[in-house]
Amino acid sequence: MMRRFVLTALTVLSATPVLADDYATRLTAVAYDGAMRANVQGDGHVSATLDGRKLTVKGDFSALPSAATGARLYSGAGIGVPGPALLDLELTGQTDGAFQGSFTLTATQLAALKRGHVYVQINSQKAPEGNLWGWLLPAHPFAGPNVPVEGHGFIPQLDVPGNWTEK
Repeated sequence: MMRRFVLTALTVLSATPVLADDYATRLTAVAYDGAMRANVQGDGHVSATLDGRKLTVKGDFSALPSAATGARLYSGAGIGVPGPALLDLELTGQTDGAFQGSFTLTATQLAALKRGHVYVQINSQKAPEGNLWGWLLPAHPFAGPNVPVEGHGFIPQLDVPGNWTEK
C-alpha cells in the first residue's frame, strides 16, 4: 500500500508543470550629469522569461542620440545600483533596434535576478558607459503618464522578494 502511494505521489509530482517566471521593465536614461544630458536619451522595453535556470530576454529601444554599441545584462547590489556586466545580448539596429538572448544562469546569477538586482543596459557611441537601463522585475502593469493606479501599484522595494525582511 505504501509503495503504491509513493509511486502515485511521484507520478503526480513529475506531471506537475514547472511554471515560468515572467519579468519586465522599461528602459530609461541612465543617471547622468548635466554634461551628458544630450547623449543619454531614448526609450525601450524588455520582457524576460525564466524557465528553471534558462533566462530568455528580448526587447527594443528607440530614439538614441547615437548608434547603440552593445546590450548586456548587468548585476548591481540593488535596484538602481550599477554593477558589473554578466552576459551579452544580441543587438540589431543603431538608434532604433532590438536585442535578445537566452542563457542558462549560474546559481549566483539566478539569486541576483530573483532579488531584482539584474538589469539590461544599452550602451551607445556617445554614452559608452550606458545610455538606457532597466531592472528586470516581476512582470507588472505599466501605467501611462497621469494614469491613477488602484492600491499601492508596483513598488519594487516592496514587491520583489529579498528587498525586505519579514519579522
